[in-house]
Amino acid sequence: MMMSHNTPHRMAVGKYLVSPLAKAQGEGRYAASVSIRSGKGSATHDRVMRFTGLFDSAASALQYATEHALGWINERPESACASGV
Repeated sequence: MMMSHNTPHRMAVGKYLVSPLAKAQGEGRYAASVSIRSGKGSATHDRVMRFTGLFDSAASALQYATEHALGWINERPESACASGV
């Protein structure tokens, strides 16, 4: 079962909307990915990261994806965030 963008795990972080996803891979294992969306309307950008490791639970996959998204956001230079780049 793949968790959708309507998941309660979605969170706003500054100008970004972070949506971590967990997808069952069989035998109780889960793959992790995350969508990081910014902008509005025709200026919307959506970065999707898919990770290669498998996790023993959906919660672990979601946590991993969220941590990587927050790391990516924190690496963004302040000037790029202020200018909307």
